[in-house]
Amino acid sequence: MAKVLVVDDAKFMRVTLSKMLEHGNHEVIGEAENGRKAIELYQSLKPDIVTMDITMPEMTGIEAVKQIINDDPDAKIIMCSSMGQQQMVISAIEAGAKDYIVKPFDESRVNAAISRLL
Repeated sequence: MAKVLVVDDAKFMRVTLSKMLEHGNHEVIGEAENGRKAIELYQSLKPDIVTMDITMPEMTGIEAVKQIINDDPDAKIIMCSSMGQQQMVISAIEAGAKDYIVKPFDESRVNAAISRLL
C-alpha cells in the first residue's frame, strides 16, 4: 500500500484518480491543484508516490518535479499527461519523474505504475 499525493488542476481528475488508487488499496493522503501546492504538501506529508499533472496554473508539473527532486532525489513521481504530450512527458522524465500515465486514466495502468515504483 502506498501513500499517494494526487496533483491535478481539475477536481474531477483528482477524484477519479483517488477512487482508482483506493480500489488498488492505496491511501490518498493529499490533493493539490497546482505545482506550488504540490511542493508544499510533498514536504509536509512525505508521500510514497506523487501523481503529477503536467499542465497546471501557477506552476507546471515539470517545474514542480524539478523542485521536488532537487529537495528529495529519491522522490517517486508519476506524470499524468493527455494524449499528444509526448515531448512534455520526455521533459518530465528528464526532470526526474519515474513513470507516466495517459489520460483518460485506465485503472489497471494506474495501479500497475504505482506497484512498479514500490
